Amino acid sequence: MARLIALSFLALPLLEIAVFILVGRAIGLFPTLALVILAALGGGLLLRQQGLSTLSRLRNNVSAGTIPGRAMFDAMLIGVAAILLVLPGFLSDVLALALLVPPVRNWLFSALASRVRVVETTTSYRRYDEPETTYDGDAKVIEHRDEDDPKPRQ
Repeated sequence: MARLIALSFLALPLLEIAVFILVGRAIGLFPTLALVILAALGGGLLLRQQGLSTLSRLRNNVSAGTIPGRAMFDAMLIGVAAILLVLPGFLSDVLALALLVPPVRNWLFSALASRVRVVETTTSYRRYDEPETTYDGDAKVIEHRDEDDPKPRQ
């Protein structure tokens, strides 16, 4: 797996350069640069809209007391898309724009969710290195004051 990741980090820049050369030969230098800039601007606008929508869904899930698993997955993919949009190149822009489209994220979620098993557990916290302390004794009321009286009696 580590070799595959390392290979992809080496291969992606080479593929991006090759695609730049092919597109530059087909449509020219300035249209190629304009296309890269327009893709970044369009992706940035789509990123903003999708990011705000996902943030709103996260907030609604948390306030409703539900686990925002799907919204967190969308937020993660939108973050990956943002990183890909910053990288110059056509392949990274196409992949980023695909990740910003909700049906693509739905497909990825359903494909990955079928392979994931979610286990929920609850626990309480208690330090086991400290001895349990119990105080036993008699209590005596020293002073009594009314709830309505703001000053203590003297």
